[in-house]
Amino acid sequence: MTAPLHVTKGHGTQNDFVLLDGRHTPPLDADLVRALADRRAGIGGDGVIRLTAATDLPEGTALLATEPAAQWFMDYRNADGSIAEMCGNGVRVVADYARSLGLWDPAAGDLVLGTRAGVRRVRRVDGPEPGTDWYAVDMGQWHLPGGEPAATAGADAEVTVPGLAVPRPALSVDLGNPHTVLALADEAELAAADLTRAPQVQPVPPHGTNVELVVPLGETVGADGAPVGRLRMRVHERGVGETRSCGTGACAAALAVRTWAGPQSPAVWLVDVPGGTVRVTALPGGRVELAGPAVLVADLDVDLAALTGR
Repeated sequence: MTAPLHVTKGHGTQNDFVLLDGRHTPPLDADLVRALADRRAGIGGDGVIRLTAATDLPEGTALLATEPAAQWFMDYRNADGSIAEMCGNGVRVVADYARSLGLWDPAAGDLVLGTRAGVRRVRRVDGPEPGTDWYAVDMGQWHLPGGEPAATAGADAEVTVPGLAVPRPALSVDLGNPHTVLALADEAELAAADLTRAPQVQPVPPHGTNVELVVPLGETVGADGAPVGRLRMRVHERGVGETRSCGTGACAAALAVRTWAGPQSPAVWLVDVPGGTVRVTALPGGRVELAGPAVLVADLDVDLAALTGR
């Protein structure tokens, strides 16, 4: 590519991404992804998302066989250039990007989006503040890799976090990408954790894992009279480091706390992350929904020669 590369910058609760229109941009190599995501010499982001036709990639073509409506595909890479299955905050941001490009009209129905973790359906919903829009994503099926024994024990892994005195038991949660969730005693411990270095997880996950540190904050009663749980979270994302938010991580954290609390715990959880708040809802049939804001902040042209030195 010799012409300037047009990109958009967006974020979901400050989990930020460089967005590209795949109709005009070929697949990106890892070096270019790292250059775009670089926060000092590039645009900066926790990842790079290329929104492209499903038929542009083998993974998207395969999804069309069972979900013909999934015409658009989220081609996502972490900031280090590695390919990732998907990203919950990224799904919301790329949905707003599709809307801005005229590829999706929220008033006409759900956006059916292909990802490497399967199809994700997105709808626009009212935000908590009057006049604000959020996006809600059906994140699909989730499960505990350790099964019922892990649920009963409350843990199937042990995590050593720099800044915390001793290793902690943790629970593995799969949302199409891997997560390991550990509970801390209070917000002082949460603040003391050093996530500039990757936590050490045992047994070592074969494909790496995102690590969520959570502090449950109790329950309140929602406007409909149903209980609503709340928790605070920090996250270390594989291939990225600590991020201001992680959508699948928020789901994993809420589902882990709900597993620990038992069957009478709330179905709806507000998850406070450094970048804001998202809402996680446990759905019937072992599915989960993530809702939160998405913001597009800039459109710009990138001088590829200056960016890469090529």
